[in-house]
Amino acid sequence: MKLIPEKVDIKTGNKYIAVLHEDTARMFDLHAGDRIILKNKKNVIRALLDTTPTMRKDHIKLFTEAWDLLEAKKGDKITVEMAEKPISTMYIKEKLNGIALTKAKINEIVKDIVEDDLTDIEMTYFVSACYIHGLNDQETADLTRSIVANGNKLKFKDKIIVDKHCIGGVPGNRTTMIVVPMLTAAGLKMPKTSSRSITSPAGTADTMEVLANVTNQAPKLMKIANKVGGFITWGGGVDLAAADDRLIRVRHPLSLDPEGMLLASIMAKKHSVGANHVLIDIPIGKTVKISNMKQAQHLRQRFLKIAKLLGMKAEVIITDGKEPIGNGVGPLLEAIDVIKVLKNEKDAPQDLKNKCIKLVAILLELTKKAHKGQGLNMAKELLESGAAWKKMQEIIKEQGEKKIPKLSSIFIDIKAEKSGKVIEIHNKKISRVCRVAGAPKDIQGGVYLYKKTGDKVKKGEILFRIYSSSKQLLDYASKFAKEDSAYTIK
Repeated sequence: MKLIPEKVDIKTGNKYIAVLHEDTARMFDLHAGDRIILKNKKNVIRALLDTTPTMRKDHIKLFTEAWDLLEAKKGDKITVEMAEKPISTMYIKEKLNGIALTKAKINEIVKDIVEDDLTDIEMTYFVSACYIHGLNDQETADLTRSIVANGNKLKFKDKIIVDKHCIGGVPGNRTTMIVVPMLTAAGLKMPKTSSRSITSPAGTADTMEVLANVTNQAPKLMKIANKVGGFITWGGGVDLAAADDRLIRVRHPLSLDPEGMLLASIMAKKHSVGANHVLIDIPIGKTVKISNMKQAQHLRQRFLKIAKLLGMKAEVIITDGKEPIGNGVGPLLEAIDVIKVLKNEKDAPQDLKNKCIKLVAILLELTKKAHKGQGLNMAKELLESGAAWKKMQEIIKEQGEKKIPKLSSIFIDIKAEKSGKVIEIHNKKISRVCRVAGAPKDIQGGVYLYKKTGDKVKKGEILFRIYSSSKQLLDYASKFAKEDSAYTIK
């Protein structure tokens, strides 16, 4: 059938949407949610159909993206045909039935995700199938390769490309912003893509954005890495793993994290920048993602297996996640911690400094930059000589330096209600206080910790200080902090 186009001046986020009168749709056995093929002269697109009883029956309404791609204009006639469902929906059904998928089938699913040929509902069924039945090691490696193959990729000539990843859950812990300049100062190539916060007070990209631009495009990032050895940028701005970004979007509402999909998500981001020497950090603790050593060892073995299948050299380190790392939690406060460590200032948080030295030592030995057993000494020298701080200044300049704002003058101190010793700091409660205070959207929002686990405190001493740009949000955060204390003192 041929219909007269009408433009609906609404953008749908790169999805192609068309609307028919419900009687017109019924006449051709079409239903809301069906895929249809639209043709206008030489232009052809696949679109999702919606219906309404309140439009002309000989017209078709096209949302902005569909209208533009078809180059529709007044007087055109749009040809409408029924489209078959992508074959990848059959493969999703197979996975729902517990059948392991081949490389070709996984690639077909990922290709259709990237090309927007699968609806959010169909993608959700794929995630659910992986959550119920899991992904074996081969499926996980194949999913990783497919995510990379169907997205952009950075290609460097260097034989060794290093990368690291922490699976998260620990507030602060801003190691990447110290590790990258340390390793690049050692002559290694480290193109680091990082995430923004989803549920935490700050992601690495949020914190780096306090100091520099993190939305540079791929060609500029290649130039930066080749000039100064590396960068720290927001992965979403480079579109290196588009399929993964879409899968994360449908996983998020129910916090579904199928293990194989989580592994593929992490390794795809490493693979997409050409990394072949990778360090994975798995923090364990009662109030982080991985709560016990058995879980951590299981995940460690899976990471090592997947890395081997992908041709990567990998180390997986299990670290202490019982409390926040560093003193600041929130974009600006974490950035201040990073600068203090890199500049070797006396009040730099020692837990953050020592962890970074340990991570760098492992990668120096993994890449043969340091002989076995010599990594720690070399890592300390890179930091304490000022070489890492000099390199960080180069990276910031190349990415686009920003003026660092001052700490907010709006703050409140949370004090100990009794004397004793700090036994535990609840990571999730600290994170929630920071988010209520406005982090990460408010870069000044967050918490500065004055006391850590093992410290002795007297009644009335400051445990932590809450910062915010908003007096109202500060009051909310303070109320929450007092009603549900993050500190256990005995």
